Amino acid sequence: MTKRALTNAPLVEAASGRTPSRTPVWFMRQAGRSLPEYRRVREGIAMLDSCFMPELLAEITLQPVRRHDVDAAILFSDIVVPLKAAGVDVEIVPGRGPVVAEPVRGAGDVDKLPVLEHEVEEVARGIGLILNELSETQALIGFVGAPFTLASYLVEGGPSKNHEKTKAMMHSDPDTWHRLMRRLVPTIIAFLRTQVEAGIDAMQLFDSWAGFLTEADYRAHVLPYSTEILESVAGEIPRIHFGVATGELLGAMSEAGPEVMGVDWRVPLDVAAARLASPRVLQGNLDPALLFAGADVVRSEVARIKAEAAAAIAAGTATGHIFNLGHGVLPTTDPDAITEAVRIIHEEA
Repeated sequence: MTKRALTNAPLVEAASGRTPSRTPVWFMRQAGRSLPEYRRVREGIAMLDSCFMPELLAEITLQPVRRHDVDAAILFSDIVVPLKAAGVDVEIVPGRGPVVAEPVRGAGDVDKLPVLEHEVEEVARGIGLILNELSETQALIGFVGAPFTLASYLVEGGPSKNHEKTKAMMHSDPDTWHRLMRRLVPTIIAFLRTQVEAGIDAMQLFDSWAGFLTEADYRAHVLPYSTEILESVAGEIPRIHFGVATGELLGAMSEAGPEVMGVDWRVPLDVAAARLASPRVLQGNLDPALLFAGADVVRSEVARIKAEAAAAIAAGTATGHIFNLGHGVLPTTDPDAITEAVRIIHEEA
């Protein structure tokens, strides 16, 4: 497919370091549990199954764009989709998250891990359906999970509060750790290539669990692999990098090469910008819980966040700003509060 030539899409303009027509905004997890229409179409369908159903994943991706007037759709997917596509026995257990049938415990397990070597046709078809509905001002953001987070799910066997098995392997058996990361990178890149070749306009590399690492561990055991993934699409689309609770890692994460650095709500944007290796576009960073606090609070917080971004741009430590939450939309968020937040973000100078 020929990539869309978007000339006035605020998200693409901002991500490319140009001045958008309005402050672009999209929200992580904007497609999903907060929307009644999502719950209706997903009824009786397992989460991972829905990620491989082109019409359904397109409908879910588009729902928040229709409802909220956000400037971008984010592809409805999950971090473990490329593992599932490769043939790993993984399921998303309601109330728990991704669970792996055969966790990785040693080098032999790594060598048995299947590698994705083909296009994920269902996802490519879904992207085509999404692009047919988006306007020329609305971008489609692709999505892949970072290798550390995928590795943690594989080693722990599922979500973990402390990542003890993961850190133990990283430190006591670094050869196996690096073998695992090298095994995962081609699968992640293959899934990202599926999305790029289907026509996505930007991408986000999402590292759910990197915030549990020290900077030294991140640099030694994670950064080279995240860099390789981002480099695989360099010059093709704008690249966003985001991790949860990664305030202490922002400098190292920015060295992976993204045009845009996502910042969670814990760090003011101007402070975050000063930590980066070089000036980047900032993305963030309203606390998702504040969508429960009413329009006046949201208006005040939006003004503060925009002022912090403007201060960073004026200081030369940032090159632009894309508005977002500091993490995903919480499942019990009132959809009308999200719509109102978008209106405020677009309205406020």
